[in-house]
Amino acid sequence: MSSLTLVKTNMPVDSSIKKLLIVDDSKVSRMLIRTHILARHPEWVIFEAVCGEDAIELVDNERPDYCTMDINMPGISGTDAAERILSKYPSMKIVIFSANIQETHQNRARSLGSILVAKPVTEKSIALTLDYFTNSK
Repeated sequence: MSSLTLVKTNMPVDSSIKKLLIVDDSKVSRMLIRTHILARHPEWVIFEAVCGEDAIELVDNERPDYCTMDINMPGISGTDAAERILSKYPSMKIVIFSANIQETHQNRARSLGSILVAKPVTEKSIALTLDYFTNSK
């Protein structure tokens, strides 16, 4: 397994504070997502992983409420990691981020009960993500 990258921002003081896991092999993408999310939700706790295997381990240890997951990363794909995570934690909400928005990837995200959000990371993509996290059932 690759070395786990763990970044915690703002430690929770109560159980109502949400935890977000950002999974992407691109440091820039992780930074952009983290910056946009914390601008809107500075109380959230943010964790980061650089590959699917590390994401699975981190979810087991930290139990985040939400996750953003890139598709193309070293090791297992983001959608395969999401499938494994959701099989153990079906209430977790995962948004798949990818520059590759082919219909097959969109269908796979939907089959997981997730959504696919197009990269690059923008205000609009973060708004879609937050809407999914807070308003989907």
